[in-house]
Amino acid sequence: MTTVPATPTGGWTTESQAAWYVDRISGDHPRDPGEAVLVEVLPTAPERMLDLGAGDGRLTALVLAHRASVAQAVLVDRSAPMLRRAAERFAGDARVRVQEWDLGDPIDAMGDFDLIVSGFAIHHLEDDRKRGLFAEVARQLRPGGLFANLEVVSSRSPRRHAEFLTAIGRTADDPEDRLASVEEQLHWMEDAGLSNVDCLWRWRGFALMVGERG
Repeated sequence: MTTVPATPTGGWTTESQAAWYVDRISGDHPRDPGEAVLVEVLPTAPERMLDLGAGDGRLTALVLAHRASVAQAVLVDRSAPMLRRAAERFAGDARVRVQEWDLGDPIDAMGDFDLIVSGFAIHHLEDDRKRGLFAEVARQLRPGGLFANLEVVSSRSPRRHAEFLTAIGRTADDPEDRLASVEEQLHWMEDAGLSNVDCLWRWRGFALMVGERG
């Protein structure tokens, strides 16, 4: 992977940073095997899904390609440039609703879901809010529903974190990152009431963490 500068500091509500990110994840990317595992564990026939911090809609597109049963997909993000890309991706698809939403705010009003996914978004929240969001996810899932969080996680040492940044072609952290460990987040998911919690895939600082509503 070609080395590129550190994340632009304009923030995720800017067009420059949205374009930078979408360009980085196009083509082959280390996240791809994690997405493949996510597909493997999708519920058999989910009808309603929520994509938290959906960005340009990449994960929603992945789910819709593998689960024709989805009748409604709700995509939320606080970045207008990302939401514009998502709206363009799903233009004309009546199943998809794109909505501006800050993950710092509760999601209870969105209703219940068979599937809640998130891709590289929740790590921007402070740890207390992560825990609160996991509790909301547990409440919003229908019985048997799945939460799948494909995420950036902290490494066990500064050296390992530096190696991770090098491996993904980065020279510095995103200033908005608030990374937590896999172990911490699995505990928080269990505390929130999710069951069968586990990390099903990990590559350096990327991980797929899942839990179910019993």
